[in-house]
Amino acid sequence: MYSKRLKQMLLLMVTITSGALLMVFLGYRHLLNRINNQVLPFQSEVSIAISHVHQTATRNGITEWCLDADSAQYINATNQASFKDPSLTFFLDNQQKVNLTAKQGILNTVSKDMRVTDGVTMNYSQYQLKTDTLYYAHEKRIIYSDVPVEITDDIVCIHADSMVFDLKTNQTKFEGNVETTIREPI
Repeated sequence: MYSKRLKQMLLLMVTITSGALLMVFLGYRHLLNRINNQVLPFQSEVSIAISHVHQTATRNGITEWCLDADSAQYINATNQASFKDPSLTFFLDNQQKVNLTAKQGILNTVSKDMRVTDGVTMNYSQYQLKTDTLYYAHEKRIIYSDVPVEITDDIVCIHADSMVFDLKTNQTKFEGNVETTIREPI
């Protein structure tokens, strides 16, 4: 009788322990899924998703640009990486830098061409450019926009329908309804 009671108690303890382990395992998986979904929403076509991204592009041993972003999703089928809150630094031959920020960005991982959108700001020397969309053509080393841009510094404000900035020659070309306002310092 004593051994039958002992077997029943042991069986009950094994059942309770197994149930507790199962509950801990399921709770932990649920918590991990909630955390992962909050950090980076994962879409079915995405091959890989990561947070806190840093990428550097070099050509012939010379750094051409660096990219930092809060998160990235790589889509293997289209050879694209989509970035949230990208921040880019382009390095010029004259040792100066062009800094660019936006809310969204897409990089073609084969050509290294980029498009940044939503609240785009580019700073170079004393100038600041604001627009909705900017493109970077890697082979040509140009930054361009086919939507209106505004460039300002302490004295000049330029509005144009489109713009091309050549990173090799350090020259900017404006086209379409170009308006310039010059402010005199007080």
